[in-house]
Amino acid sequence: MRRAVWLLPTALVLAACGVTPTAPVRVGEPATGIQEPGTSRHTVRLYFLSPFGIYPVARAEPSDATPQRAVDLLLAGPTPAERARGLITEVPWNLGRVTATAAPGAVDLVLPVPVSTLQPAAVSQLACTAAAAGAPGGSPVTGTGIRIHEPGAAAPWTLRCSSTGYAFPVPEATPS
Repeated sequence: MRRAVWLLPTALVLAACGVTPTAPVRVGEPATGIQEPGTSRHTVRLYFLSPFGIYPVARAEPSDATPQRAVDLLLAGPTPAERARGLITEVPWNLGRVTATAAPGAVDLVLPVPVSTLQPAAVSQLACTAAAAGAPGGSPVTGTGIRIHEPGAAAPWTLRCSSTGYAFPVPEATPS
């Protein structure tokens, strides 16, 4: 009996909680970062420096970014939000025109200055950013060769990027 006395008031309270069935109500713009159905969204990977080394940053782009677009974004430097997270660049602000074009299995990176005038981190930033945008079909950046063209060099030389964003020279093949 005592149990029934407690069950009746509890059932009445739960039944009268005031929730009524309604349709969804729009209250503003969708949250950023969530892709709206039917739209496409692409990202471009840029390489900046953190206190712990080279750090990849993904930025949203309206379409697939070309290596040139990615390098142009890198040359513009970190956004205020990226700077607030401690990211910087070693690429000189006055470097000049850098061109990057995709080729089968490689990216050609034309520098306006000799590589020897740049910090190693700046070379890695430029090379790995270009390679990430030039890697076909989202393949790993480690499989893309970066041919460096610099003033005074007789021919381009090739770099590859590690999975951590550091560029290293590819030894030339020697005839056997």
